[in-house]
Amino acid sequence: MADANKSMKLVEICKVAPQYVDQEFSLPLTFFDILWLKFPSVQRLYFYEIVSSSKNSFFFDSILPKLKTSLSLTLHHFPPLAGNITWPQDSPKPILSYLRGDAVSVTVAESDADFHHLVSSNSFNIEAKEYHPLVPQLEVCHEKAAALALQITLFPNNGFSIGTSVHHAALDGKISTMFVKSWAYICKHESDLVPDELKPFYDRSVIPDPTRIDLIYSNHFLNMDLERPNNRSLMPLQFKAPQPDSVRGCFQFTPTKIEAIRHLVKEKKQQQQSIHLSRFCLTYAYAWVCIVKAEEIKSEKIQLAIAVDCRSRLDPKISENYFGNCIGGRVVVVEREGIFGKDGLVVAVTAISEALEGLDNRLLDGAEAWIEYIQPQADKLISVAGSHRFRVYDTDFGWGRPRKCDFISNDRTGAISFSDSKDGDGSIEIGVVLNKQCMEIFASLFANGLEDL
Repeated sequence: MADANKSMKLVEICKVAPQYVDQEFSLPLTFFDILWLKFPSVQRLYFYEIVSSSKNSFFFDSILPKLKTSLSLTLHHFPPLAGNITWPQDSPKPILSYLRGDAVSVTVAESDADFHHLVSSNSFNIEAKEYHPLVPQLEVCHEKAAALALQITLFPNNGFSIGTSVHHAALDGKISTMFVKSWAYICKHESDLVPDELKPFYDRSVIPDPTRIDLIYSNHFLNMDLERPNNRSLMPLQFKAPQPDSVRGCFQFTPTKIEAIRHLVKEKKQQQQSIHLSRFCLTYAYAWVCIVKAEEIKSEKIQLAIAVDCRSRLDPKISENYFGNCIGGRVVVVEREGIFGKDGLVVAVTAISEALEGLDNRLLDGAEAWIEYIQPQADKLISVAGSHRFRVYDTDFGWGRPRKCDFISNDRTGAISFSDSKDGDGSIEIGVVLNKQCMEIFASLFANGLEDL
């Protein structure tokens, strides 16, 4: 396997500030944001192939200047992303603010790693660590934490990648994806404007919090270190590093296979025709069962985290472009023997379906306790990152669709990443990180199960 660390050359580290932003900008964090205050940064990679005959000079003479200029113009619409999260002594909770002089750190590098290997669709031939040099580290200290950092890496004569690191307390996956799409739009169209569907909505008053969950979460962090009361440190919690032999797996559910899973579940659940059978529910359940079996999870109670975008579920509904976090969910618990039984898939689908239906009327029930799950877990808790609805493969900066998009941070959190397919055929692409032996078992279970449908 290739080693992406072997010949990374730093070209420059620069700061890109928002254009035309004179006013300072401050946003109080809501409980949806504070929930993620100590979570590691969320990292994603976008790979692009260069088709010009003079590929390297084209990158430095055309691509890189356009990316920087368009980034500055994009930050005009997203000034908080050039800023920092802080927790002032006179504030009961953290804030996200942009101050004059704030800017996004952009690393430019060159890599001799094998571009075609890194964008390969082969199931699990990429070591987890191979992507690490391609994403930047957020600047974080006890007093402040950057909202965003970027890295642009050239693979000479092949292409380039854009790596993003986002502080999860600043915004969720929906809006971080919207930001990158806004950047791509401005770059491709050489404009300083974005269409309405890419304009962020900043009004924090639309988030209901009558029981002051924001203060419950804030006080949790203030008092989590008994030896240091009133601890406002913004340093993230330490999640488990990936095992040395961890590999990345990329797997697809085609529309035909998703329909076959739906048909199978319907057949076995004839007495409950109302069961929720969305594409997310079906594919998440299928992947969940494969992981539980591949890792031979021993716990008698198997846990799964369900996360949903709450923007359209709140009452009243809020803007789809609401800037920040707006993720709610449930933790589903099922008996191990049910998942490992012959109808394990139906058990999983039923559990996820019931959890999703429960969110419709009791969205924020138990929200005071959500923070218990946003921390390194002693027991295995499988979760999800991203969504096929984000359509990340539509992110075209002017040089074509990405050759590959991938989550990087799921090798620490253990999440299953979801996205649309690069083929644009309606398939759902999932990404998992497992040790090599477990990945081989997972791949076999995944393929054989679909083959038998």
